[in-house]
Parts: sequence; structure tokens; C-alpha cells
Amino acid sequence: MSTSKRQMRLGAFIMATGHHIAAWRHPEAQADAGLNIDHYRELAQTAERGKFDLVFVADSPAGWDRAKDPEALRRTAQGAHFEPLTLWAALSQVTKHIGFVATASTTYEDPYLLARRFASLDYISKGRAAWNVVTTGADVSKNFSIAGHPAHADRYERAEEFVDLVKGLWDSYEDDAFIRDKESGVYLDPDKVHLVDHKGKFFSVAGPLNVGRPVQGYPVIVQAGASEPGRELAARTAEMIFTANQTLEDAQEFYSDVKGRLARYGRRPDELLISPGIFPVLGGTEAEAQANYDYIQSLVHPSIAWNILARHYRGVDLSGYSLDDPAPPLPDNTELNKSRLKLVSDLVSRNNLTLRQFYLAVATARGHRTVVGTPEQIADAMQTWFENGAADAFNIMPPVLPTALTDFVDQVVPILRKRGLFRHEYEGTTLRENLGLQRPPNGFALQVQQQKAQAAV
Repeated sequence: MSTSKRQMRLGAFIMATGHHIAAWRHPEAQADAGLNIDHYRELAQTAERGKFDLVFVADSPAGWDRAKDPEALRRTAQGAHFEPLTLWAALSQVTKHIGFVATASTTYEDPYLLARRFASLDYISKGRAAWNVVTTGADVSKNFSIAGHPAHADRYERAEEFVDLVKGLWDSYEDDAFIRDKESGVYLDPDKVHLVDHKGKFFSVAGPLNVGRPVQGYPVIVQAGASEPGRELAARTAEMIFTANQTLEDAQEFYSDVKGRLARYGRRPDELLISPGIFPVLGGTEAEAQANYDYIQSLVHPSIAWNILARHYRGVDLSGYSLDDPAPPLPDNTELNKSRLKLVSDLVSRNNLTLRQFYLAVATARGHRTVVGTPEQIADAMQTWFENGAADAFNIMPPVLPTALTDFVDQVVPILRKRGLFRHEYEGTTLRENLGLQRPPNGFALQVQQQKAQAAV
């Protein structure tokens, strides 16, 4: 048994100009960040300098609906940005250790093509790829050749089949299938190439994949749903789960619940890492941190404020409200993102927020935890959750980029190291090794071994 002290894991959760909705207006922001490769290169290298485990960009097939709010469209910087796998393939060539998490939807993607792209990224990055599995709550069916947006339950049922199929495709080639013996002229052992021959409710795929088994066996599987089916999917398939929690008690409940589901799938608690998001606003003093927070909040234009509210109050007429009126209960649209709806609804009811306070809370981190304070206070907040059954890792959500990530690396990471909570050097060369996750065996190879063992009895 290892006697080494448990270490927290860190991810840099990147939104082009920063996580704050008005970050692009900040004097320190890179306004064209979404389509600026030099900007992303700097961020990846800064995170690697801080010995972060991974960088992550949220992604969605959704676009901006011009008809709903043209004025807000004029003032948002979050609509145009790089496709993540293409971006990560490029950045893997200017880094050596940090992992790359790309979001891809099980509702709007094809399993074969997705498996192929992620396997390729794992080779290109030499074992540093991860897939953030999402079902996509937003209805973007008008951009795809499907008959409408699937219901919540159907999306998760499809996701279960999708993930299993992708893993099967990644196992198409056993690890030692490629012989590549120039003298004999033998390149491949056909007995170690497998068809998935999958015929399910949603997909019919023969295989094999035309990419060798990924360097990590499977790219690390990340999941972000916190609804009941989301938690169950994570317990069965995920190795890291991104979550949003506002309070220690909520985070502890989520942590305990998901970890408690692992045993029925033959898994140990350390095989799934829980990583809540944290939006840190730093200052040399509490007063300076609060001033920094107040300033960026002042950059939110009224049209953006009302657009934020309209997105959460779908179907509700807010025309008779002022921003200083108490926020009414949020409508229960159960076919969208159930877990985020509950989190935001709890935020409103628990704190008796006005509409102004509500949009300001969501403008920062969209329901994730916001911590305003000195570097020591940020470290304290993280340590409390890490040591009290609420987190294994943290997704750091810099308000403004690139400066807020640099400040975190230079000011908070040294404190975490001094307290023995975070690494000084990387443990391995792959993302799995750095996260302390095992490389999974090939499912087809296991079947062959089991069949041979049964035949020998």
C-alpha cells in the first residue's frame, strides 16, 4: 500500500477570453482569443509550467440564434472559437506533459468518426488525450440531419451505447497486433484484429477502427452530467467527472453519491476523480480582490444581463420586472440540462437573489463556485473541499485570460505545494499516469484469454 500523501489534480478550464461573460472587455484580456492560436499556445504552456494535469475547453455544436437577441449578439465574444480536437492536436506539439480534454457530443456525433479522431489525438499527443462525454442539452438539431432534439432520457440511453461502442472500436487492434518485421515481410497479426459487429438500438457498426489502439488504451473518459442518469453513466464509464457545486455540503453529497455507485460496476473509489469548477478572483488583499471582482462585473452590458435572464427564464415574460425585483422561481424545462437547472434554482432560492444578483452570479461562472480573495484564501477554499470529501481535483476557471491563469500559477500553486497538496513534477508521460489512473486492458484480448482458459479446463 502506498504511503504517499494524497495529491490534488488541477485542470485549466479555458474559455477564450476568460470565464466571465464580459471578460473580452477587460483591459488585460486578449479580445481575439477565440481564434488566436498564439493565445492558446501561451495558455497551454503556462498551465504546463504550473504542472497542471490538463487543459479543457467547453464546446458545443450550438450556435447563436440571431433572431432571439440581435443586440446581445453584437456584444458577446463567446460565439466563435476553435474546434477543440484540431486545437489540441496543434498544442500537443508545443507541450510535453499536459493533457488535453476535448468535448464531443454523443447526441450529435458519430461513434466511428469520434473514436477515430480521439485515437489519432492520443497518438499525436503521445498519450495525453481525454474525451469529455456530453449529451448536449441545447436543441441544435436544426444544424444536423436528425428529426428533432432527443428527449433527456433518450439522450442518456444513446450515450450509454455510444461510449461502449467507442471503447470497443478503440480495442479493434490488440496492443501487439503490429509486428512490422521487415525481414519476414509480416506487418500485422490478423488474429489480433477484431470486429465490434455492434448492432444496438441506436447504432450498427462492424469495425474495425482504422487507427491502432490508443497509446493510453483508451483516452481518459471524462463526464459532466450530474442528473440521476448522468451520475449513473459516470459511475459506470467515467474516470473523471467535471461538476459544479456551490456549497461544501452539496459537493460532499455529490462526491459520496457518485463514489458510492462504483462498487456495483466492480470499480474502486480511486478509479473516478471528482473535479468541481472554481472561479478564483485574486487580489493582494481582500479589498483588492473585491475591487477586481466589482470591476469585471461592471463590464456586463444591460443587453447581456437580460439575455442571461431570458436564457434561464424560457417562456417567462420578464417585461414587468426590474433588475432589483426578487428573482422568480425558474421554470422546470426538464428536457434541457437538468443538473444545471437544479444548481441555479438552488442558488436563487437559497440566497433570495434579485434578478440583478442572479445575472451577476451567473455572469461569472455559470453556476460554478466563485471565490474572491487573496492567494492564501483561494488555497484555503480548495484545501477545505479536498480534505473533506468534496473533491479530488479542481477545474480552475480564470475570469480573464491570459492574466488570471498566470496569476494562479504564480501565486496559488506555490502555496498548494508548500502545504504538500500539489506536485512539484509530473509523475509520468501520459495523462493517465499523471492522474494516477490505470491503463485499461483490451476487451477483446481478455475474451480470448478467458476462452483459452475455459478450453484448458
